Amino acid sequence: MSSDLVPLLPKVSVGRRAAALCIDGIAVWLPSLLLGTNAIVQTIFFVLLWLILRVPIVRKNQGQSLGRWALDMKIADTRFQRIPGVQELCKREALLGLCLALAFAGIAGITSTNAAVLLLMLPLAIDCSVALTSAERFPQAFHDRIGGTIVVGARRGYSLDIKVRRLLDQVQSNVRR
Repeated sequence: MSSDLVPLLPKVSVGRRAAALCIDGIAVWLPSLLLGTNAIVQTIFFVLLWLILRVPIVRKNQGQSLGRWALDMKIADTRFQRIPGVQELCKREALLGLCLALAFAGIAGITSTNAAVLLLMLPLAIDCSVALTSAERFPQAFHDRIGGTIVVGARRGYSLDIKVRRLLDQVQSNVRR
């Protein structure tokens, strides 16, 4: 009877997913800024680095990128709960990388007279808002639905969020004394 039970995969909050995305995005954005001031070259380099970080490295590291490893999560196929194939990862990460590249281009191009470039963040906001409005156990953003993937908790990782929370609790208790 107990062998019929399927273990539930651990759920990951949207906030942790966003933090992992920021870690990965900054890890790719900083090297792309070193190429100079040409926005087109920076965007192409960003997308290429993004695909390298999020497709072959994720396949090799059991579904974890740098940000997902730091926060104890991994990506899984929705059907078989295993590491997705290269084709699924490419579809997912190409869409997400392009949206993120536009968002970072908007952030880099903002000036006091040109706040309209923040509209470049709109594709990323629309993509991720699908996960915020989802009532499923594993909320999927649009790029997850395209790739047929979900993000689940993992036992393997650095637990950065837990370590930061402990540090902040320690600092807060020292301030109270």
